Amino acid sequence: MNRVKQPSLAQLRAFAAVAEHLHFRDAAAAIGMSQPALSGAVSALEEALGVQLLERTTRKVLLSPAGERLAVRAKAVLDAVGLLMEEAEAVRAPFTGVLRLGVIPTVAPYLLPTVLKLVHERYPELDLQVHEEQTSSLLEGLSAGRLDLLLLAVPLGVPGVTELPLFDEDFVLVTPEDHWLGGRHDIPREALRELHLLLLDEGHCLRDQALDICREAGRTEGGPVTTTAAGLATLVQLVAGGLGVTLLPRTAVDVETGRAGHLHTGWFADPAPSRRIALAMRSGSARADEFEQLAEALREAMGRLPVRVAG
Repeated sequence: MNRVKQPSLAQLRAFAAVAEHLHFRDAAAAIGMSQPALSGAVSALEEALGVQLLERTTRKVLLSPAGERLAVRAKAVLDAVGLLMEEAEAVRAPFTGVLRLGVIPTVAPYLLPTVLKLVHERYPELDLQVHEEQTSSLLEGLSAGRLDLLLLAVPLGVPGVTELPLFDEDFVLVTPEDHWLGGRHDIPREALRELHLLLLDEGHCLRDQALDICREAGRTEGGPVTTTAAGLATLVQLVAGGLGVTLLPRTAVDVETGRAGHLHTGWFADPAPSRRIALAMRSGSARADEFEQLAEALREAMGRLPVRVAG
């Protein structure tokens, strides 16, 4: 039986570039290969696989039906090889090379200064790349290998993901300056039952956490909730305008309330509602030791924030 020849990575890289750009000149420029060499690599791949991948005309390049199917596989192979090389580099020299960190929007503005300062001072050879996305997108990126590590609220309860707790932080009630709860330090959770609460849009985990706190306080699903904001800064401005109250994580309070006047903060009676922030990685990652060391360094650095560092 004739066996299919094994394609080379160079051939797969050339085909993937053509599949993405559908133009030989643009594809060649994208991967730093001459156009004749790229065309030859794609032709050699077609010969090795025994299938036609492209339909060439004088004006454009199209993927054949087989090409459409195999383009997905080629990209997956190249992505896997890239991850293999990154993992090998990380094992040889921890805290070097690329680290793609995903962060949720309700954490990024308040914790990234601490994270970036730590990385700059302690891990200068680490190429940290930050991606701010909502939780569902971050988890998809982690699973697909697009991201290496996440900084977000837990628990996640996702199989194949290991959480490295960093700290717990309380929620604070932000109110207009003339609100009856403004400035109090003994607010019972039950007060949330009837408040006009402003929340983030769907998809933000902080919205879900706030709703969970309200349900625990006995708030019914029909309670007054207005969702009009995509970010905490907008929520706080709406509160300052007298449209309602909102819940902020403690790390966000100074930054967000400092941007707007006419605000008061209220503090809940113990035990205050809170959230836990952690790093999350793929279980069994070859960089697990490195990420655990990073988590420990972050716990130490975040001890100066208004949080309770995880033990």
